Amino acid sequence: MASVLSPTRWLHLATTALLLTTNPAASFSTTSTPQNNNNNRCTTTSLSVASTPPQQTTTPYDTVKVDLSSGRDYPIYIGSDFTDTEAATLIRQHIHGKRVLLITNDRIAPLYLERYQQLLSDNSVDDKELVVDTVVLPDGEENKTYDVMAMVLDKALGLGLDRKSTFVALGGGVIGDMVGFASAVYQRGVNFVQIPTTVMAMVDSSVGGKTGVNHPLGKNMIGAFHQPQCVFIDTSTLNTLPDRELKSGISEVVKYGLIRDAPFFEWQEENMTKLLERDPEATRYAIRRSCENKADVVQADELEAGVRATLNLGHTFGHAIENGSGYGTWLHGEGVSIGTAMAATMSEKMGWIDEGLKQRIYDILESADLPVKLPRDSPMKVETFNKLMSLDKKVADGQLRLILLQGELGNCKFTGEFDTGALQETIEEFVKEIEA
Repeated sequence: MASVLSPTRWLHLATTALLLTTNPAASFSTTSTPQNNNNNRCTTTSLSVASTPPQQTTTPYDTVKVDLSSGRDYPIYIGSDFTDTEAATLIRQHIHGKRVLLITNDRIAPLYLERYQQLLSDNSVDDKELVVDTVVLPDGEENKTYDVMAMVLDKALGLGLDRKSTFVALGGGVIGDMVGFASAVYQRGVNFVQIPTTVMAMVDSSVGGKTGVNHPLGKNMIGAFHQPQCVFIDTSTLNTLPDRELKSGISEVVKYGLIRDAPFFEWQEENMTKLLERDPEATRYAIRRSCENKADVVQADELEAGVRATLNLGHTFGHAIENGSGYGTWLHGEGVSIGTAMAATMSEKMGWIDEGLKQRIYDILESADLPVKLPRDSPMKVETFNKLMSLDKKVADGQLRLILLQGELGNCKFTGEFDTGALQETIEEFVKEIEA
């Protein structure tokens, strides 16, 4: 489980966040900390509720707490095969008004929309009358736009929803990001709940309150920080997830081991086959451990002034690949996988990691059947990378900042002070593979 950082470590994080706020060119390093199995961030619970006909059902689940200031803490519930009543009991307690807008996409709707609309409307668990309306958006990264997100706002306004309404995101990262952004701007902010249905959303995008939409000039360039009331994860929804999307999500799981949790990376090396086979125990463990890591980082740096930026390992390269190839060509995790390989290659060229660690990174990504190089038909050129990376959100005062690996496994550095020659050599090396 995720380690509890000492007061000294928290002071270091806070000081660094302040430094980066006042000096964007400053760098930030993380060090892997041995995991503490007695960490109280995660608890395991058995939920007992009445069902119809009257009987007791018990589904074990984990709760990971995201600790934030000003009473904004929220739980992440992680379990599998919740009954409708169990799911309703956990989710409805976080809905404080009488109106709910449940938003999903046209791929998830036939699978889960009716079920969640019914269980959210079930007042037998708490005698609270809720009216649940729905919106179905088009699926895909290419539809993660302001115009598509505005469909949520149009529906909310048409229904006359007020500030006590709650938006519920049912789907993967695209739906979660767009619904979160819509809830952040609707009447200057309403509550929302995340119900992720993909590995990518479960381990990363549903946690931490980063919301937004893409722009033709850059990925996730329009958005807001807006935290959910809770995150409800039922891993049984992964049974309908295509293999390609399962693998895409695993790239974000690998990330946590590389930047801060070496024992988790080593566990993945031993258990990747189980994850690909959707082993329930291994899947639940990987999701929980990822959420614990994410929760720790978000608590330390909610608004990404320093340490939270390290969660973007491989993303600067990856976002450029997604954008330059055309949104929808690559899944997000596939772009991040190639980007992680590029970050590892650049780190090795600079002498920050050794060849052995670089090879382990390539090996684990390939064991997950993830790409580590650009395909022959890729439109990416050196100038494409340079142009799109210059528009990255981590650029400060015109200076590109990257997350690179440094030292032993589980250590990384967020910095603008790197060898630009190594950067260009890395980009040229990956582009040459296309032209070869």
